[in-house]
Amino acid sequence: MATTGKAALRAQLQAARRRVADDVRTEEARMLSGRLDGLQGVVSSGDTVCAYVPVGAEPGSIDMLDVLLRRSGRVLLPVARTAADDAPLPLRWGEYRPGTLTAARWGLLEPPEPWLPASAIAEASLILVPSLAVDRSGVRLGRGRGFYDRSLGSRNPHARLVAVVRDPELVDHLPAEPHDIPMTDALTPRRGLVALNLG
Repeated sequence: MATTGKAALRAQLQAARRRVADDVRTEEARMLSGRLDGLQGVVSSGDTVCAYVPVGAEPGSIDMLDVLLRRSGRVLLPVARTAADDAPLPLRWGEYRPGTLTAARWGLLEPPEPWLPASAIAEASLILVPSLAVDRSGVRLGRGRGFYDRSLGSRNPHARLVAVVRDPELVDHLPAEPHDIPMTDALTPRRGLVALNLG
């Protein structure tokens, strides 16, 4: 994959996700929830976790959020906004409360106000990051808008950064850029939490 540009890789990965049958996607989401429920020592009562609501064919489910909320007690979800010129702003955050998500731009579901500032990400010990792919050295490929690139720099430096991907999307190598913040782990339906080789 290293010789292919990021835009082409994104197109390939998104097309592959769209070809996944609904029943396979549902089963993988169930498996991911089970993996999170078994993360002993990674998420504890009283922790803050940043997660996301999957859009389209992204791996995951609302059930994952419910598992995280039971285990930690506090789950923050991203609120994506842009500047007047449509440039992405750092993500703001809102508390996840089951049954209260509202429709937002780009097909997203977001928590209702009040929202927390971008700096709230620093409270999280675990951050689940939506990803199209991640490689074994921690390089993540996102959708390309840059919301997470602008947000992860404010995280707690000891937080676990977990790219949530399908099993075939954990790859050997992806093209990297200087601003990329490496993931510490990948979470896949079949392999569970996989530590990545950072450096």
